Amino acid sequence: MKQFAIDMAYKSLNHYGEELCGDKVEIVDKEDSRILILADGMGSGIRANILATLTSKIIATMMYNDMTIDEVVATIAKTLPLSSINGVAYSTFSIIQVYHTGEIYVAEYDNPECILIRQGKLKALPFSYRKIEGKKIRECRFQTVPGDALAIMSDGCLYCGTGDIMNYRWDWNALANCCETCADKTRTAAQMADMMNKACADLYGGLCSDDTTIAVARIMEEEIVNILTGPPQNKADDARMVQDFMKQEGIKIVSGGITSQIVARELGTRLITSVGVLDPEIPPTAKIEGIDLVTEGVLTLNKAIDLLEQYQQDEVSEEFFEELSRDNGATRLACYLMENCTTVNLFIGKAINKDYTTKELPFEISVRQNLMKRMQTVLTAMHRTVHVYYY
Repeated sequence: MKQFAIDMAYKSLNHYGEELCGDKVEIVDKEDSRILILADGMGSGIRANILATLTSKIIATMMYNDMTIDEVVATIAKTLPLSSINGVAYSTFSIIQVYHTGEIYVAEYDNPECILIRQGKLKALPFSYRKIEGKKIRECRFQTVPGDALAIMSDGCLYCGTGDIMNYRWDWNALANCCETCADKTRTAAQMADMMNKACADLYGGLCSDDTTIAVARIMEEEIVNILTGPPQNKADDARMVQDFMKQEGIKIVSGGITSQIVARELGTRLITSVGVLDPEIPPTAKIEGIDLVTEGVLTLNKAIDLLEQYQQDEVSEEFFEELSRDNGATRLACYLMENCTTVNLFIGKAINKDYTTKELPFEISVRQNLMKRMQTVLTAMHRTVHVYYY
């Protein structure tokens, strides 16, 4: 049985004139699940940021240690400082815990209701309600299916309007309809969160009267991507390297001119070069029967890794996704690793190509090998399972 993989991301807008956001998001990785937490501190600015940060950190730490929502809420109620003005101090919160088996747990306090999009349509969640420490908690458990998209948000997402004028046509249902559209037009959690957040920013006219955060979880079945790059150190290992690569399940990508020649030869098939539209910056792709993507080596890998690092560091914007939509070997490779991937098998040949060797590096390390170390690092940070095989 395939396990479920979970893609999580968020995007925030600060209250106009504030340097700090009063919303805080935490993503927690456990052996059996991933947890997405959004806390919204009362007010705005530094005070709200402190309240939200304390709340999100408490929830993250306690849920990582398998404590119940009752224990979490009780601790938050006892920990947060009280306002000297009204005696109130709290941060609202939303929690989504997605288990790799496909079970989902949602718990919310005073935030807008979680949105679930399934098969392109809004689906009601089976919420029940109870009080913990005097706070009304909304929670549910259900089984996910591949393709589900869930969105949680701070209340700034519902109060979108320009100046002192609220847009009364924009409510939770309108936001849910927006969520449907964004889920349909995007593949990743980051792209969906960015698109929804931009819709809110447009309604605010760029001047947000409240902190505004969208956090998204997208569910998919486990998908394996296999990448083969670089000739083996010993030519006698050509056949073994290709055999090990081809026997793997999942998507197969070959990167490098010499590497693709080796693969074509060992498979007894033709290497067809210059496939598709030419890009002025990235060398053209090629084609080998039985291989999903064949690219040039160092230049293409470097660009693809740059895109992955931007994505992982949340340096994404509309311009980033426009760049990603360009049809070349680097963007196609990056998209495979962002959108269709939970596990990556890297098959790396250790032969040195003299054209890619720099004097500043130890002689046994090639530019390609350094690139693959960067790829391992960024894929691990993206919560992909990475296996590496050297030849």
